[in-house]
Amino acid sequence: MKNKFLYIAIFTLSSLTFFAQGGKESKGNKEYQKYAYIDAIKTYERLYEKGYKSPEMLLKIGNSYYFNADLEKAGKYYGELFATNPDQEAEFYYRYSQALRATKDYAKADEMMLRFNAKSGNDARAELFNKNRDYLAEIKKNSGRFKLENAGINSEYSDYGPSFVDKKVVFCSARDTGNFSKRIHTWTGQYFTNLYSADMGEDGSLGAVQKFGNKLNSKFHEATPVFTKDGKTVYFTRNNYLDKRGYDANKVTLLKIYKATVDAEGKWINVTPLPFNSDSYQTAHPALSPDEKTLYFASDMPGSFGKSDIYKVKINDDGTFGTPENLGKTINTEGRETYPFVTAKNELYFSSDAHPGLGGLDIYATKIAEDGSLKGLVLNIGEEANSPKDDFAFIINSETKRGFLSSNRDGGNGSDDIYKFLELKELFREQAIFGVATDAVSKELIPDATVTLMDEKFNKIAETKTDKNGYYEFPKLQTETKYYVRVEKPEYNTKESPVITGKDTGRTELNFELEKTVAPVKPGDDIADVFKINLIYFDLDKWNIRPDAAIDLAKVLDVLQQHPTMKIDIRSHTDSRQTHAYNQKLSDRRAKSTMQWLISKGISADRLTAKGYGETQLVNKCADGVQCSEAEHQLNRRSQFIITAL
Repeated sequence: MKNKFLYIAIFTLSSLTFFAQGGKESKGNKEYQKYAYIDAIKTYERLYEKGYKSPEMLLKIGNSYYFNADLEKAGKYYGELFATNPDQEAEFYYRYSQALRATKDYAKADEMMLRFNAKSGNDARAELFNKNRDYLAEIKKNSGRFKLENAGINSEYSDYGPSFVDKKVVFCSARDTGNFSKRIHTWTGQYFTNLYSADMGEDGSLGAVQKFGNKLNSKFHEATPVFTKDGKTVYFTRNNYLDKRGYDANKVTLLKIYKATVDAEGKWINVTPLPFNSDSYQTAHPALSPDEKTLYFASDMPGSFGKSDIYKVKINDDGTFGTPENLGKTINTEGRETYPFVTAKNELYFSSDAHPGLGGLDIYATKIAEDGSLKGLVLNIGEEANSPKDDFAFIINSETKRGFLSSNRDGGNGSDDIYKFLELKELFREQAIFGVATDAVSKELIPDATVTLMDEKFNKIAETKTDKNGYYEFPKLQTETKYYVRVEKPEYNTKESPVITGKDTGRTELNFELEKTVAPVKPGDDIADVFKINLIYFDLDKWNIRPDAAIDLAKVLDVLQQHPTMKIDIRSHTDSRQTHAYNQKLSDRRAKSTMQWLISKGISADRLTAKGYGETQLVNKCADGVQCSEAEHQLNRRSQFIITAL
């Protein structure tokens, strides 16, 4: 059963209006408006086989398959639709792109996303795609971390949404185990889901399946439970039904989250809806934080960005609830975000059909900071956990590394199946950036300097101070990520350096040598050394000021302007090629050329002297007859600016 959040509710979507062809499409239209997909698909497909291929009908069939999560067939009809008329509404470019991923036609899927971007303007899904153009490489980097197997409890019907409790796994299934009443969902042709359980072995294997919690199961859908650690309280999803069936304004029965507790005899009692439920919007798929003080869930309540968003709500000590909070655009998009799960390490897993992925719903993860805010990037957890089909309802035991997920991928028993897995390598491999700040001249340690960590867009992430030993550290950072570190201290020039963390868990060292804001200078010092001004280079056999040299000369000019009594001696040098006499004359011309440039910019001639030294003061081994590279020779073609008076 293709019931990804909004799919399992008993509700009606408004249909797109189109003109019927000779009345033959009216029956299909009526069923489409009721969201009875299976019958609608059959009706439209029969018309399609008879040659009725209007764009509106192709769109209807494509949408029916898309909403029922059969992306391959959706892609077939969307493909014909776009072949008929490539100018469609932006949303259909996005849907077609998702359908193409299901058949691994990533190139064309990317093309559709580009068109979607052009059509949709500031749609967050387009922004996500543009920010993640290399998403396949990122997914590949995160792949190969799971050993995945069929859980062994699947039926020919839909089985999904597992949860841990004691030494059991509780899940929902559309299998029919009743002897009498057999209630069938009108859009899937399958039975309504109830809760079932199976004992779990240490290796993750599951035993015989049994009905779970008779008082929790009703004649409509029950799904996706989450239990407190003591096993005495459960939150679960159910259609809007308690003592009687509830409806919204359009006579639609939506989803709600319910709570129940267990009595001394082990029976579930006190089934009550949560106070933030509503007859007019849906809430579903609850998940608990490690301290059980926060409930995460999916909803399309007012204020949502897309078809369903992830929310959180505080659970107060007296059992009451706070006000639900949307997790924001880091997580939520105009698409569908659903099935949250939080690990013991405060890692949030969820499924989305809008973040860049392999097709359908993919599973993603991010970190939750100690203060409850989201931390770091949203990562696709890679293959084999994700596939071109729908992958969702991920749970894991952080200690044993064993867990379960649900998928309708090829090769399963039924519509949705549960798979067990062993995580071979953690997704969140943490790095630390650390180092020491010292004085660039004295090499003394610098305590109490302010050190700021920023991301690659220079957004501030954290701030700390160097200790008495000049040491700083930023722990718990992403691997293979570019950061910037800035160090500041009064009387010192602020210094900032980029750093890329390693690919595995570890530590990356980044030390800083800070220069004093006011540098002590005296006659005999070289401005190039004291003020860290690049040496003034010349091309071979040339003495004219190069554009890059003019930039550095401007720094010398500024020094002279800031120190109006300073005088300097310009000393120009050559490499060892050519004769001594030639090089002497060349260096003289270079020194005088440098001096004339400064004079032309307003520096008095009486503050400047200039002399060439030819090849008499080489800085390396590159004397006559020594084989050297051009880069090595270049180091000798330089000018110095020696202070002669202040």
